[in-house]
Amino acid sequence: MVDLEMLKELSELDGISGRESYVRKYVRKKFSELGIEDVTRDGLGSVVGRLVGDEKGPKIILSGHMDEIGLMVTKITDEGFLKFQPVGGWWSHVLLAQEFTVTTSEGKKYRAVTGAKAPHLLSPEEREKTVNVDDMFLDIGVESREEAEGLGIRIGDMAVPARTFATLANPKYLLGKAWDDRIGVAVFLEVMRRLKEDGHPNVIFGVGSVQEEVGLRGAKTSGQMVNPDIAFAIDVTAAKDTPKTDNSLKLGQGPAILVYDSSLIAHVALRERVLAIAKEEGIPVQLDFLKRGGTDAGAISLVHSGVPSLPICIPARYIHSHVSVIHQDDYENAVKLLVAVIKKLDRETVNAIIFD
Repeated sequence: MVDLEMLKELSELDGISGRESYVRKYVRKKFSELGIEDVTRDGLGSVVGRLVGDEKGPKIILSGHMDEIGLMVTKITDEGFLKFQPVGGWWSHVLLAQEFTVTTSEGKKYRAVTGAKAPHLLSPEEREKTVNVDDMFLDIGVESREEAEGLGIRIGDMAVPARTFATLANPKYLLGKAWDDRIGVAVFLEVMRRLKEDGHPNVIFGVGSVQEEVGLRGAKTSGQMVNPDIAFAIDVTAAKDTPKTDNSLKLGQGPAILVYDSSLIAHVALRERVLAIAKEEGIPVQLDFLKRGGTDAGAISLVHSGVPSLPICIPARYIHSHVSVIHQDDYENAVKLLVAVIKKLDRETVNAIIFD
């Protein structure tokens, strides 16, 4: 049974790049519930749980980044509006007239909306242009800078989409914010739960990484700290099953193995081994590529003398917006695939992948 409550909780947590503390606390709690006591963190804030099957076995990273795209307050105007800097990749079309939650450094939360002119006030020239992000602002419903500051709002506070988890008409379709990449966090937690019960011939490091959306930063530091033999980045990728796309990557048809993105050419021997195991186990998978964007695998692949790395991604509609849609079966099949793969990654197999 898929733990929908965990997916809901992870999706609804707030945490932009550099402000992942709420998610980190949740991951630590889940490690504790799993009986994983060997938990560390790197200097940037990535949290790492270590699960030993065979102490002499290969070290394998399962990395899911904890941060989501959002906004950072950069100025409070005299009238009390909040100017902001996007954190992560936003397309300006999707920002206007949307609700956000602003969180202060003290943990106070306020609802806000991105300001937009009414159509009645737009000039003909404005109607033909995309609104520049620099011209946008957050409206929290106050009269002045002094009133906003009196609420505890400061430069550097984060804002994230104000969205709640929901199942859609077909309940296997899951709607939520921050699937990029809370679904990756959910996958590695569930994989570790199953492997703890079943056993495995290696040492697993579940990594909740930080600051992926602004440059794969936590993956670099946590990868350097762990120095793994093999790495899997668990992330999302853009589904291509909506109107005016090519239907080459569909929800519900299995997790996607990225063969290429802007940060990584996936390790061929590792990819072929994973595809072979998927076929043996009857687990559906899809192959995909990204012209732009990368995953934690790109950063981990370059630590120390190099690490064979592979992204395994959940197809998601409408990524890098306020809300995305994923499919429950893709989550479950990603978990099944990683469990099956890791059970077969003993020292001999990993040496063959690396050196043959």
